[in-house]
Amino acid sequence: MPNPIHLFQAYGVELEYMIVDSQSLSVRALTDRVLYEVVGEFLSEIELGEIAWSNELALHVIELKTNGPVDTLAGLPALFQEHVVRINRLLQPLNARLMPTAMHPWMDPFAELQLWPHQYNPVYEAYNRIFDCRGHGWANLQSVHLNLPFADDNEFGRLHAAIRLIMPILPALAASSPVMESRLTGVADNRMQVYQGNSRRLPSITGKVIPEPVFTRKDYETQILERMYREIAPYDPDGELQFEWLNSRGAIARFDRNTIEIRVLDVQECPAADLAICNAISHVLQAMTAERWTSLKEQQSFASESLLDIFSQIVTDAEQTVIADEAYLGQFGIKQNQIAAGELWRHLVDAVVPAKAECRAPLEMILKHGTLSRRIADSLEGDMELLKPVYRELCDCLAEGRMFVSPRLAVK
Repeated sequence: MPNPIHLFQAYGVELEYMIVDSQSLSVRALTDRVLYEVVGEFLSEIELGEIAWSNELALHVIELKTNGPVDTLAGLPALFQEHVVRINRLLQPLNARLMPTAMHPWMDPFAELQLWPHQYNPVYEAYNRIFDCRGHGWANLQSVHLNLPFADDNEFGRLHAAIRLIMPILPALAASSPVMESRLTGVADNRMQVYQGNSRRLPSITGKVIPEPVFTRKDYETQILERMYREIAPYDPDGELQFEWLNSRGAIARFDRNTIEIRVLDVQECPAADLAICNAISHVLQAMTAERWTSLKEQQSFASESLLDIFSQIVTDAEQTVIADEAYLGQFGIKQNQIAAGELWRHLVDAVVPAKAECRAPLEMILKHGTLSRRIADSLEGDMELLKPVYRELCDCLAEGRMFVSPRLAVK
């Protein structure tokens, strides 16, 4: 049996992108053709050295991920970028390319969704039969998953407590979905807004997105997993969905590989931005699990209602949200009675992320100019005629591995 991996000794990162037409930028259901082009088979996953490519539920979405755990996040931006370039080369003859951000800005998911038709299709068909996957929260979303390991129950309890506390402020760093159905909705993170209603038919599956205060494997299995399996059983008589990955909370325990997977992060404009955010989260969580600002007991006893309230506000207003919960701010060493979420992230990054770390430059861009959601909204200036030029520029940012700067910032 392999030695257990302890807290922050390894990482797993998954990035999802949509495939779009090179001219119209509308979605193209081509993921299976991309994978077939590489291996000559319609496989659901192909391993290409340190990175693997795989399908998702929607046929226009492709996922890039570390091929197993890696011992550091350093170097991953360049590695992921190489694979972005490779996929774009494969898509070029098909008159298609990759598009970043967490939602397609004008996709009609009810008309355009095509499910993955090959290996594991019965799983997707089961989801579709039970939940009707044509909505935005299923058919139109791209996220980043950050997997963090734990070695035993003690480490699980520490990590889960810290992740629960940091989750409400993650959209203040990572929101990238201000546009849905060709309009600025006034919500910074539309992906998370629609995601919360994904499984309303069977509410135990998503819960309230922020996980329940459960800190042992036994309690997690009893209070979360078994409850889900019981609720879905009448709709899933063959047991196709009764596995840990059915759990759709914003962070889920994967006891099959002893990790917690954070899932509330919108994908950014390039891998460098995504990995910078993952780095910031890792550094903050290391400080929290080491009880830098508050004790484990305080972290585990923090009320879920307060976390849900803050999360809801930040999904809407991202970094501009004013957090006025003194007890919550105290979890991060803040002595003020209120602070903007963006300022909180400035405090955290300055406190725990080394000044010369490779992730600092992208983080400084986000902290200075706002989330990608804010920069997209600023670029549009309310003029939806600019939608296609702005998202074409975002495609270029992904292709070239650079941060997105709104035109107004670029001329300053």
